[in-house]
Amino acid sequence: MARHRYDTRGIVLARTHTGEANTLLALLTSDVGLVQARAQSVRKSGAKLAPALVTLAESRVVLVRGKEGWRLAGAVLEESWFKRLQSPETRAAAVRVSGLVLRLVAGEVQDTELLPIMRGFLEALATLPADMHDAVEILAVLQILAALGLDAGEVPEGAQAFASSARSVARERRAEYVARINQDIAASGL
Repeated sequence: MARHRYDTRGIVLARTHTGEANTLLALLTSDVGLVQARAQSVRKSGAKLAPALVTLAESRVVLVRGKEGWRLAGAVLEESWFKRLQSPETRAAAVRVSGLVLRLVAGEVQDTELLPIMRGFLEALATLPADMHDAVEILAVLQILAALGLDAGEVPEGAQAFASSARSVARERRAEYVARINQDIAASGL
């Protein structure tokens, strides 16, 4: 039986080492949503795929679905968000939001809205001044909650998601938005 190959774009949200040289990747992809994929021999010295599979790498990936789950068959690095997020604070914000996605998405989900949100968030963190990062993180979390059906309130979407006007509102209404986020997460039971 032929296995279907998916050529898609994805961001590595987390990695778990399995065995001596293998890794289990949590990949947020544009076509198949959030998946857990096995990557073989990527921890060996000189592994060709290794740079494309570090945490917060955005890569073009080839995934194969088999009996035992997803397997990574290829990867080409397109953007190293870890390198672009130079301060420990920006990297910590990216890790918090990545961790929240992993916590709120039980197992694998074919939600293709999450990758553009995550990509927009990382781009905003990489390009905006540090005093805007808190507002950007709040906006990203609200969008993720809305995409997962956990928040019914108003939230800017698409190109306007991290625009100056949205950031200003998030800064002005920070306490209200944080309370809303906490209430949504608590209501999710996750």
